[in-house]
Amino acid sequence: MKVSFRTSMVFAWASLLVLSSCSSNSTLGTRVKEPFRGSAYESNNRFFRATGKGVSSQDNIARGKADIEAKSQLAGQVNTTMKQVADQYLAQTENANAADVADKFQSLVRQVMNTEIADLRKIGEQKYYNEKTREYTVFIAYEIKKNAMLRFMKKQAKVDKTVNERQRELIEKIIDEELEKLGDDE
Repeated sequence: MKVSFRTSMVFAWASLLVLSSCSSNSTLGTRVKEPFRGSAYESNNRFFRATGKGVSSQDNIARGKADIEAKSQLAGQVNTTMKQVADQYLAQTENANAADVADKFQSLVRQVMNTEIADLRKIGEQKYYNEKTREYTVFIAYEIKKNAMLRFMKKQAKVDKTVNERQRELIEKIIDEELEKLGDDE
């Protein structure tokens, strides 16, 4: 059987690719598909979304860990987004009190995130038990509607005693502009 040089080179490259892919996979381990992955569980222009995973020998502790991880991710996303909004406000305005308003806005965001957000929705929870390790693994996914959170912030700004009337008006203006960007219809 006569094999051309070209065919033997193609075979050599194919063999090399197969061997290298096998060796790299074995060093990484087996790919695991966890619950709540994919675009349906990622933040987008309408929702802040986050997932958490908790592992423990007690199911309530595993659930608590997953819950804290997911809520921490949400708080981080909200805080980052609102900081960007405040920074944009600072950049766009000639107002002498812009930094003061941005600080109050950031303070309001922290205050809102420290309170229970009314529109926090659990969009999934799954619990697994590993008999071998005797551990529970819990996965949780949450979402917050961006427009509901902004409306909640607007209400909080109205009752916050540390915000004066001018700052309140500017904060409401910032929130209204963000609601308009989201196409808020409520």
